Amino acid sequence: MEVQIEDETLEFLLHACKSTHPDEFAGFLREQKGVITEILLVPGTIFGKTGSIVNYWNLPIDSSVSGTAHSHPSANVTPSPSDLRFFSVFGKYHAIIGFPYTEQSIQFYARDGSRLSHKVVTW
Repeated sequence: MEVQIEDETLEFLLHACKSTHPDEFAGFLREQKGVITEILLVPGTIFGKTGSIVNYWNLPIDSSVSGTAHSHPSANVTPSPSDLRFFSVFGKYHAIIGFPYTEQSIQFYARDGSRLSHKVVTW
């Protein structure tokens, strides 16, 4: 599977990660016709140095939400054990963005933690 993300959405995601550094950013991926076109920010999310806290009660009931995105303030984009547990219960793909938050420092993963390739598209 190849994940497709719209170029402006990727720019927004990278900027959000840079803006919250050194804290961890967390958001949700929204897609249209198989392309990630929006980053959903959940009200009440707390960005922290060792993780983010998301109040899932504030997440809208929305079938276009297809996964998650969060930053690792280090350059390591390998999912942690807690990342892998979360991946397995929510969404079909997940992005981890590592410092310095560039297109080269993003990695997508499937629910089972396997790596997915991605393609940046103009929407």
